[in-house]
Amino acid sequence: MKDQLTAEMKACMKAKDKERLQVVRSLLAAIKQVEIDNQTTVDDAGVLAILDKAMKQRRDSHQQYVDADRPDLAEQEAYEMSVIQDFMPQALSEDEINSLIEEAMADTDASTMQDMGKVMGLLKPKMQGRADMGEVSKLIKAKLG
Repeated sequence: MKDQLTAEMKACMKAKDKERLQVVRSLLAAIKQVEIDNQTTVDDAGVLAILDKAMKQRRDSHQQYVDADRPDLAEQEAYEMSVIQDFMPQALSEDEINSLIEEAMADTDASTMQDMGKVMGLLKPKMQGRADMGEVSKLIKAKLG
């Protein structure tokens, strides 16, 4: 995935697409920062986690800008989310999410809210970057509550 981002950065430079280039560079910088902080090389799962975090940050910022009636800044965040989405895996459908939740609840024998951590722990690696974990959490709470 890192190679894909690097290739995209080069393509943006050649195409003189400054807006997209800025987003791709910020993603590469976030990856590099994690690598330096942890003194390791980030694998695809790590890159996916970083992209997921960046997407969540953009989503939160977008909502704040919409609430503050700043359409210019909200539009920029929406654009950045669309660029990040290009590098994320295919999103899960609602049926797939519900199916995975049911499967995880059966695997962990979850029946009360105390079991939520077990269910989330099982689901997070499967759904990372493919579903909004906040929404997944709400669905699990509804099923357990």
